Amino acid sequence: MMTTKIIHFMVNGRLEHAEFGDDCSAADVKDLFRAAAEAGPHHILKMYNKDGSVLNISPRLEPNSQDSYYRLEVVASDLKSVGLPKELDTMEYRLRHLENKVIEDVGKSPDIICDMKSQVESFKRKLESVGHLSWMGLFKEDSDHQLSKISMKPKTPQLSVQEERQQVRKNFLSMRAQLEETVRRVSSLCCRSSLQVTEEVRENLKTPIFDNWQWEEAEMLVLLQVMFTDLDFLTAFHIELEVLQNFLFEVYCHYNNIPFHNFRHCFCVTQMMYGLIWLTDLRSKIAKIDLLIMLTSALCHDLDHPGYNNVYQINAQTDLALRYNDISPLENHHCAVAFSIMSKPECNILKNLTCEQYKHIRGGMIRCILATDMARHNEILNKFRSMQPVFDFTNKDHKEVLMKIMVKVSDISNEARPMAVAEPWLDCLLQEFFNQSDTEKLKGLPVTPFMDRDKVSKPSSQTKFIRFVLLPLFSELTKLFPCLERHILEPVRKALEYYTDLERASKTEEEEEEGTAKA
Repeated sequence: MMTTKIIHFMVNGRLEHAEFGDDCSAADVKDLFRAAAEAGPHHILKMYNKDGSVLNISPRLEPNSQDSYYRLEVVASDLKSVGLPKELDTMEYRLRHLENKVIEDVGKSPDIICDMKSQVESFKRKLESVGHLSWMGLFKEDSDHQLSKISMKPKTPQLSVQEERQQVRKNFLSMRAQLEETVRRVSSLCCRSSLQVTEEVRENLKTPIFDNWQWEEAEMLVLLQVMFTDLDFLTAFHIELEVLQNFLFEVYCHYNNIPFHNFRHCFCVTQMMYGLIWLTDLRSKIAKIDLLIMLTSALCHDLDHPGYNNVYQINAQTDLALRYNDISPLENHHCAVAFSIMSKPECNILKNLTCEQYKHIRGGMIRCILATDMARHNEILNKFRSMQPVFDFTNKDHKEVLMKIMVKVSDISNEARPMAVAEPWLDCLLQEFFNQSDTEKLKGLPVTPFMDRDKVSKPSSQTKFIRFVLLPLFSELTKLFPCLERHILEPVRKALEYYTDLERASKTEEEEEEGTAKA
């Protein structure tokens, strides 16, 4: 029997409640709250609880009471016309203002504005003719001012991978499309659109506590654009906004739909790198071109990852292993894909640089991405450790090793995040590991021990990794940047305690079961 949950929430100054069944999809639930906020399809919504923590807008939302209502907000808007008053925030007013300006300049309304006006009028008539907006899944407040009720609309058909990607692209780029089309057709009109992301989100984006699970693909692309913009890369390196957007979308398309090494992982690594740049004040310590190298390396570091690691590639003698002679096959491939994307003029964010700048960035990205091969972990860490007592930011060799370390730390930084964010990532990683070991068994290849579902437990996999990989690496970086102790080192220590306790409890339970069996 289907159960229905009720969610009470405050939106636009009014208290409402939503009802939906446990068989609803995440997309349906998000569309439901999008309609409640009177937001367009390309606005970004966030739900907060009473404590101000972000909640995942999904069918798993916990039911609540009127007293413990959630808060629903639009945290980013899709379009803002430069020069328009803030009160002109509806399409009708924007079109009217736009039309008046065009008539002043060219004497008549262009066809595109007439078409848009017609669409808005049609939309308005539809709203006025439907008593309770039920076609949008909404019911207006009744005459007694009781709480508004929101109903679930029918489910939408499942999209193919290609259709889904195109939908992400449409959502990502739509914030500029309509207005720019008008600008192209009416050259006398100077109008631009810009992304508006709240200051709270921008500041949170600079920290390791940022929760990636609350954001969809198109939204993550928007936030990546914010990172490049706020670090002033567009101005410093003459990167055109449209080219950056094309580049980011191509990067998204070249991450595969696999459990762990996917686009969301790419976003997390890039966001951690972005946060480390701000937390350590690297902007005052190394050149902006090196910051661009690190951020772009983080973005591209796992492009087209197939979900099977280098050991598998080499043992299975895959095309990648043959192409790169068993030398970091995946990392070499990630680099090649990155520069293949940038070989397209419409995606080449480096096209306005000098030859020397291009060579510097290409060489730096190759070094940083190749450094993410865990086979080179001890080599790079030991080199950094030896430099630590005399580290010099102006020393080229020291700086290059630091850049590698920063990308490595960002790549394996999940345990530095809050447990609610980090633990789902471990589940994703183990799923990918188990997929590989299952394939190795089927093909008669050597089974990678730490991926064998018959030998590995969730806590044991983490205690060893944290103790022997994360803590030594994070500790060395913290020696150079003491401010990172509370941001990344302390959370990793707490994660080790958490998984150690789980491992101990698991062993105790096993021993008790064995004792019971013998008795």
